[in-house]
Amino acid sequence: MFEFGNIIGKEIITISFTLFAVIDMLGSIPVLISLREKMGGHIKSSQATIASGALMVLFLLIGKEFLNLLGLDVKSFAVAGSIVIFVIGLEMILGIEFFKPDNNPHSGSVVPIAFPLIAGSGTLTTIMSLKANYQDINIFIAILINLVVIYIVLHSLKWIGNVLGPSGLIVVRKFFGVILLAIAVKIFGTNIQNFGK
Repeated sequence: MFEFGNIIGKEIITISFTLFAVIDMLGSIPVLISLREKMGGHIKSSQATIASGALMVLFLLIGKEFLNLLGLDVKSFAVAGSIVIFVIGLEMILGIEFFKPDNNPHSGSVVPIAFPLIAGSGTLTTIMSLKANYQDINIFIAILINLVVIYIVLHSLKWIGNVLGPSGLIVVRKFFGVILLAIAVKIFGTNIQNFGK
């Protein structure tokens, strides 16, 4: 499945930075803190990391085949994910609550945190696109590196929230809300052209 003889450091670095930019954990901090408050002040960082990692590896191995099995294509998947990201962005900017508080904090660690916030359509589509130019083993190692970053950020949310403070969180949340809206519109616009074809 993975050919360890094809491990190339330069490829791993390139893929790691690409995934880091697409996942954008630092930009997601305000919405993660907001979701953390809704789930009783606690996010299962290990559960969210494992769930997002499993999705990324799954799509690395059988992503296209899995969607085909369900009668879906990558563009349909990306459009659906962009809508969820758009709604999260609106929530951050307008203060309107679309994702209601979940009395079960375990489920919230998976949806919407693991998917679509971390391992969303952009991330999964990027992973599938990288397969055209890079070896699977290098993509896999880059995913593992990003999972370490994801776990550290999720595990440190309380500390990060204390450093930013309430007013700092509001400013950063609204700023990155606009960024999320822009990302959602870009993903939607790129994939809606051939939607349903």
